[in-house]
Parts: sequence; structure tokens; C-alpha cells
Amino acid sequence: MKYLSNLVLAASLALGMAMAGGQAMAQTANPSPAAMAYAKEILDLKKASGIYANAIPNIVQRTMDTLMQSNLNYQQDLKDVAVVVAKKMAGREKEIGDGMAKIYATEFSEQELKDLVTFYKSPLGQKLLNTEPRAIQESMQYMQQWAQKFAEEVNGEFRAEMRKRGKNI
Repeated sequence: MKYLSNLVLAASLALGMAMAGGQAMAQTANPSPAAMAYAKEILDLKKASGIYANAIPNIVQRTMDTLMQSNLNYQQDLKDVAVVVAKKMAGREKEIGDGMAKIYATEFSEQELKDLVTFYKSPLGQKLLNTEPRAIQESMQYMQQWAQKFAEEVNGEFRAEMRKRGKNI
């Protein structure tokens, strides 16, 4: 469920930026400090850090699990090392936020980013921020239900066409 929640948030970020800014042309490979600040503010307003907040512990855990599979005799050592590595790498998830901000700051002009901040701080922008994750989650559920029903129809069509050929499957 946490994966779905993160997926919904990521989709929300992408959809929200696309809806608010349209098809923006890349602005510059080295955005201004002001553009970066606006992009970071947008990501903060959208609570984007929720997407990558657990990146470090999750990667450390996956790495430890992988190493344990082929090093069963070192399980306790690997667990102890995981704690050390997690502490050593703590805070590096901020690099993800900085990278995301740079992407947005290169896709939108400084003025567009400023306008987006203003929008997201407006009552309508706040409503969008608060309701969009639920709307996207419900949309994804609808799409899954639709796809399942459609797949059943496609399966029925395959079977009908195969029966016409004298082959019951």
C-alpha cells in the first residue's frame, strides 16, 4: 500500500506540473538560484519528499537482504554493518529533492515557477494539492477495474474467434 501511495504522489506531481504549466520548453541546463528556490518551494508544497523520504533505509535494507542471500554465515555482521551504513548515508536523500528541483527548474521558466507557487498557495491550488492524490488514486483504481473487465471481454473475443476455427480453448 505504501508503494501505491508513493506511486500516487509521484503521478500527482507529474500530472500537477503538466496541468499547471502545460508543455513548457526546456529553459536552461543551469537554472538560476531563484528558479531553483521556486522549484523547491513547489516540491515542498506538493510534499514531494514523501516520495523519497525512505530511500536510504530502503536501499540499505535491500542491499543487506541481497548480500545475506549469498552470505548466510554473516547475517549478524551484515545487520550490524547496515546500521553503520544507514547512519553514514543518512541525509543523502536530499540529493533526490535537489535533482527533482533542477528538473522542474529546467522545464519551466523562473516566471512560470513563480506563478506556480502563487497558484499552489491560492485556495484553488490548495484544494488541488489536497484532493489530487485521492483523485489520482481513485482514477488508478477505476483504470484497474476497467482494464480487468476489458481483458475479460478480449478473452471472450479470443475464445469466440477460436471457436469459429473449430478450436475450443
